Amino acid sequence: MDERLDKLDLRLLQELQKDGRLTNNELGDRIALSPSQCSRRRTRLESEGYIRSYRAYLDREKLGLDMLVVISVTLATHNRDNARRFSQLINGLPEVLEAYALTGEMDYHLKVATRGLADLSKFVNDVLLPHESVQHVKTSIVLDTLKTFEGFPVRIPGSWHGDSAR
Repeated sequence: MDERLDKLDLRLLQELQKDGRLTNNELGDRIALSPSQCSRRRTRLESEGYIRSYRAYLDREKLGLDMLVVISVTLATHNRDNARRFSQLINGLPEVLEAYALTGEMDYHLKVATRGLADLSKFVNDVLLPHESVQHVKTSIVLDTLKTFEGFPVRIPGSWHGDSAR
């Protein structure tokens, strides 16, 4: 745990991560602080970078993005310039929801949303494979989502399993 954060800061972060639209009054009710204290803490946590932004989470399927795909990519050559070219490509593609550089067999994993198989085919065959930085692409279509990102685990001492044993 970051020593600069006390239990109230951590509780505030937990609540805002669940609902970033909470007013300071609502937040104060949930964590037993006055609205002005919540406002000061929220402003400090924003300025110190603990809270990076607030955003709306949209429904992918209602937007017509019915296919979720994990794509593994191996680079053609392993050097800084090629990695930079691949990063520039990926950062310009709105279909790519998340991208991770990895250790191990594959160099990158991409989480991609498309409207269907035809769009996926165009994305792989017309965008990824022809790019000079890419050697190999392996796609895996997501059949079911067991868990999505709901926020980072904000651990408040004494409130999680195993804390008493530490």
